[in-house]
Amino acid sequence: MHYLDNSATTRVSESVSAKVTELMRDNFGNPSSLHSLGIKAENELNTARGIIADELGVNDNEIFFTSGGTEANNLAVFGTVEWLKKRGNKIVTTAVEHSSVFESMAQFEEKGFDVEYVKPDENGHFTAEQFERAIDEKTILVSVMYVNNEIGTIFPVNKLKKIIERKKSPAVLHSDCVQAFGKIAVKPKKLGLDIVTVSGHKVHAPKGVGAIYIKKGLHPKPLLFGGEQEKKLRPGTEALPLIAGLGQAVKDFEINKNYDYIKSLNDYALEKLKAVDGVRINSPEDALPYIINFSALGIRSETMLHFLAQREVYVSSGSACAKGKPSHVLSAMELNRNTADSAIRVSFSKENTTDDIDALVEGVKEGLDSLVRR
Repeated sequence: MHYLDNSATTRVSESVSAKVTELMRDNFGNPSSLHSLGIKAENELNTARGIIADELGVNDNEIFFTSGGTEANNLAVFGTVEWLKKRGNKIVTTAVEHSSVFESMAQFEEKGFDVEYVKPDENGHFTAEQFERAIDEKTILVSVMYVNNEIGTIFPVNKLKKIIERKKSPAVLHSDCVQAFGKIAVKPKKLGLDIVTVSGHKVHAPKGVGAIYIKKGLHPKPLLFGGEQEKKLRPGTEALPLIAGLGQAVKDFEINKNYDYIKSLNDYALEKLKAVDGVRINSPEDALPYIINFSALGIRSETMLHFLAQREVYVSSGSACAKGKPSHVLSAMELNRNTADSAIRVSFSKENTTDDIDALVEGVKEGLDSLVRR
């Protein structure tokens, strides 16, 4: 099997699997219970919170657990707007956000908010000047992802806080860091970020768990009600096995070592893919090396995807959350229809090898030779 769809989800690591099992079978108490088993479980909860806080360079009391990146993003954007709506009616985001942010914006527009979508160039890049023009004194939320989930572009989030301050805007700065976390350093204080969202299943932890950093002093409104957990911001019994698994995954991070290894795989893959007649690389040269988006021109994405899957090479045609719908990311980049309709996303993890890339390239070559072109 050649699994190259790690931006959709990663395989749970052995150390994480062992930790999850321990919290399911042995240390299975409710962390809100007052007896000794509950206290033991609470210690595990606090340990995981501390590990994630240390990785982000923030305080433990600024980390809250969620069911994943989508809930964390919804809490960030809806909670912030509900909190600050009396101070303005404008939201600034991009036209290429993950669907959990992008589709939320339609809800705000229906309620009368002014949502401005900053558009990328044909390489998926943005300039600080674009945000300078968009942000004003009525802007209450700026939500910009750190790394794009489809093409790997790294966005200039580190320049946005100064713009917000210069414009005398009350805006909270949120960044969806799901695709960046564990791959490059994510330090909210250095980047000027007020809220950061991450997800477990992108970093070899289980599905169903995520976390949100909220800078001390900010008070986004909760989406859920009915308990004292997570300071009432995200009530409900914590999914402790998953949370402990996320903590273990973060504890296992070797960001610099893995980055160098993935960069070598990326270089190898690009060299091989560029040598194939009919392949166009869509990711920019300075994209995060964990993601390569390319087009096998003339072959529909879904057709090539299934052709490769028959050879046990697993890739994606874009964001897994889109479930095959046309990519709003590639549309915003204004790629021509033929290129966009044939786009394939390859995404790496530390478990990949050059054998996976060789299998991918060989499959793409066979597909271009044998599949019916549009």
